[in-house]
Amino acid sequence: MSRRVLLSWSSGKDSAWTLHMLRKDPDVEVVGLLTTVNTTHGRVAMHSTRLAILEAQARSVGLPLHVIPLPWPCANEVYEHEMRRAIEDGLERGATHVAFGDLFLEDIRAYRIKQLEGSGLKPLFPIWHEPTEALARRMVNAGVEAVLTCVDPKKLSPSFAGRKFDHEFLDELPEGVDPCGENGEFHTCVLAGPMFSERLRAAPGEVVERDGFYFADLTWGPAVGDVQEAANNSMQRTPRTARRC
Repeated sequence: MSRRVLLSWSSGKDSAWTLHMLRKDPDVEVVGLLTTVNTTHGRVAMHSTRLAILEAQARSVGLPLHVIPLPWPCANEVYEHEMRRAIEDGLERGATHVAFGDLFLEDIRAYRIKQLEGSGLKPLFPIWHEPTEALARRMVNAGVEAVLTCVDPKKLSPSFAGRKFDHEFLDELPEGVDPCGENGEFHTCVLAGPMFSERLRAAPGEVVERDGFYFADLTWGPAVGDVQEAANNSMQRTPRTARRC
């Protein structure tokens, strides 16, 4: 029996690669993307991807986007309530599974499983325990083009915000930083790859500090080939502290 899968879509490289792997399985039909969006700012939480770019990603991968609206700040009970609603909607659309791009954090995996217990939807973890150094290189070699949109300065220098996720970036990572950022060192937004029908015309602009993290704002602009030049230009400016909305 074919598995009809909703994919938890963060806008980043791991969820994009998960989609790529799911589509290689003849017994899987990916039926939609699930993404939580901060309704105050109109962005994907932590990745800080603008809603317009998120919608462009969904068009490029050819899947319906199901946005889960969340307030800011968001209490855990509100998050879980909205997730239950999304699960119920998924069941009504005939979904059988929800897939996640988690790699090795056992507590996160356990939380996902608990969320789906008794819901009628089963969890899938297609890239679980993939060695992250090899996986990161494989993504780049396959044509995944992503930009670091968020950096935790406690784990990685803010100078990496706005950088292109490529071999040069991986070569420069300090010891102890996971190449896929699985420990929260950084988050990305994907602009192109084998799961996309076309590149997204977006590039990093201003870098801001907000709530203890550094964010590179992705905006529509130059072609993806200009991403690294745009990133270099953005880092020549001193990151500013963002005003809270």
